[in-house]
Amino acid sequence: MFAFPGEPSWNEAERAVEFAVEVGEYKGRVFVPVALFQHLLGHRPPPEECIRIFYLERARFERLAEERIFARALDPDANIRLTLRDLVRAKKAL
Repeated sequence: MFAFPGEPSWNEAERAVEFAVEVGEYKGRVFVPVALFQHLLGHRPPPEECIRIFYLERARFERLAEERIFARALDPDANIRLTLRDLVRAKKAL
């Protein structure tokens, strides 16, 4: 069972909205970069707009994180940085 504890926040070092994910023993961070929001919106949004859009699309981002975990496609630091490729792959699966 996946859990997404806590609230998302802006991570300036990653230039991304960051949120936690837990499943079993795994506890990691998921980063949704500003570039992904830019693709969705058609313009480069400021951090506060990224967080607002995250809340509107939260289920989508959580589902993308779940898919990466199922595929064992973690980044070298055992976290997840969502990409445009993840978004496109999810759209093709619909």
